[in-house]
Amino acid sequence: MRASWSSLAAVMMAALAGSTVPVFAAPLGLPPVPIPADNPQTPAKIALGAALFNDTRFSADRKVSCATCHDPAKAFTDNLAVSKGFNDLTGTRNAPTLLNAAYMTTLFWDGREPDLEGQSKQPPINPVEGGLPDHETILRIMRSDPTYVPAIREVFEVEPAAVTITHYARAVAAFQRTLAAGDSPFDRYYYGGDKTAMTDSAIRGLAVFTGPGRCVSCHVIEQTQALFTDNRFHNIGVGFKRIHGKEEKIAAEFLVAKKGGADVDVAVLTDPDVSELGRFAVTESLTEVGAFKTPTLRNIDLTAPYMHDGSLRTLQEVVEFYDNGGRLDPGDPLSGFLSGGIRPLGLLPEQEADLVAFLEALTSPGVAGTPSSVLASQ
Repeated sequence: MRASWSSLAAVMMAALAGSTVPVFAAPLGLPPVPIPADNPQTPAKIALGAALFNDTRFSADRKVSCATCHDPAKAFTDNLAVSKGFNDLTGTRNAPTLLNAAYMTTLFWDGREPDLEGQSKQPPINPVEGGLPDHETILRIMRSDPTYVPAIREVFEVEPAAVTITHYARAVAAFQRTLAAGDSPFDRYYYGGDKTAMTDSAIRGLAVFTGPGRCVSCHVIEQTQALFTDNRFHNIGVGFKRIHGKEEKIAAEFLVAKKGGADVDVAVLTDPDVSELGRFAVTESLTEVGAFKTPTLRNIDLTAPYMHDGSLRTLQEVVEFYDNGGRLDPGDPLSGFLSGGIRPLGLLPEQEADLVAFLEALTSPGVAGTPSSVLASQ
């Protein structure tokens, strides 16, 4: 049986009602969801995680929850260039979708957290996201809320007074691991054998994607599954012009601050220059300055705007960006900093149109959101 977001929501609601519901199967086109041994999935834990995910009390103004930036009605994004936190404060990066985040080998655009458990702890205490000074507000609510108290006893078999932020993180991560979205027209065409599932234009676009567009070199399609990401980091030129020529100075100053105890999570979301260091903030390797994680392309038509800084509004703009080789002339000194393969593609207008049609065919059934072309016209 194929799982969709709507069916997973039903699983969670049933769990809240005390029903016994089996763990769902991965949708067509995706592998089994990896589940850590120390955080097994249960319906009750998923339901608890869903409630925590939507709780706005875990923010300084009591208006911001995880769902504020990762809205189920917007394909678990917020359709903003960069996200807004408490008191409408803005950060420096675009909110990636949480759909299929369970398959990511690192989290955040720079991969600074290794798993969903680690990722879920950070936003509530970031000064431009949740704005809490520490996790104590979350723990106080979890230990006293009449809905959370019995759920905690059932899920973790501990008394509320013993609850830690690890319990919070494990429940939220368990919920996020249910957000597996496949079974798109592409999946039905490519893996299901339904040759009518995609339009002729999308089929031609698939040929561009795997051929002259060279998209598949980073947005991987395998024989039995497609995550549409290599889970690696690349400098494709987005935002790098901001720091080019002063990147080594910015990097050196950042390292001094980091070694002095500065919080990387805070630095990358509050300092626009540090944000553009990308993966360097984690690895401290100058070869990874400006490199960001390859995002999944699944449901991409619903997750505009695009790139780590939300600088591209539509799929057409994204295609043109790559076709132009990252908008850099081959002789531009900045081109030497780009990852290999970022160079002009020479696509024809009709190939670009077909490629957009293919990207639109990666939308899963039951995922709510607004197409990028509609968002751009609003």
